[in-house]
Amino acid sequence: MIKATVNGKSTFTINRDTQLTCNNEAVDWSAARLPSGDYSIIMDGHSYQAQVLKVDRDTKTVVLQINQQPYEIAIEEPIDQLLASMGIKDALTKKINDIKAPMPGLVLKVLVTPGQAIRKGDPVLILEAMKMENVFKSGSDAIVKEIKVTERTAVEKGEVLIVLE
Repeated sequence: MIKATVNGKSTFTINRDTQLTCNNEAVDWSAARLPSGDYSIIMDGHSYQAQVLKVDRDTKTVVLQINQQPYEIAIEEPIDQLLASMGIKDALTKKINDIKAPMPGLVLKVLVTPGQAIRKGDPVLILEAMKMENVFKSGSDAIVKEIKVTERTAVEKGEVLIVLE
C-alpha cells in the first residue's frame, strides 16, 4: 500500500495487489504512452493527458502536469510508513548533518576519523541493534567534525553518534 500526498494537502491510499484501489475504492483506468512521451489516461470514464515533469528519487516526489495543471505528489512506500510508525522516519533522508542512532544499540566499529572527508554513500559506523549489524552511510559529501561515541559502547535512540559539517 502506497500513500500519495498531492500538493501537500490531499492524501490517498493506493493499493495495486490485484486491482487498483484508491482509498479502498476500485478504480477503473487505463493508460497509454503517447509518441510525445506524454500519457493518455482514461479513469472512471474521464480522459486526461499527463506529462511527467520531474522525478526526485531522493525525496520520493513526482511532479506531474495533468490537463495543463501541475501536481506535486509525495510518495510514502511501505518501508517509509513502517519507519514512521517506529519513530525513525528520518532514517532514510538523504541530507543529514548529524548521524544519530535510530534505535538503541551497541557501536561495533567507527569507520571514520575527525577531519576526514567522506563522500555520499561512504560507510561511517557499524551499529548492532536487535542482533543485526547496521552499516551507517553518509547521506552526502561532508567532513567528519566530531565523533561522539567509542567502539563497544551502548547508545540510545536519537543519540548523536557523528557530527558532520
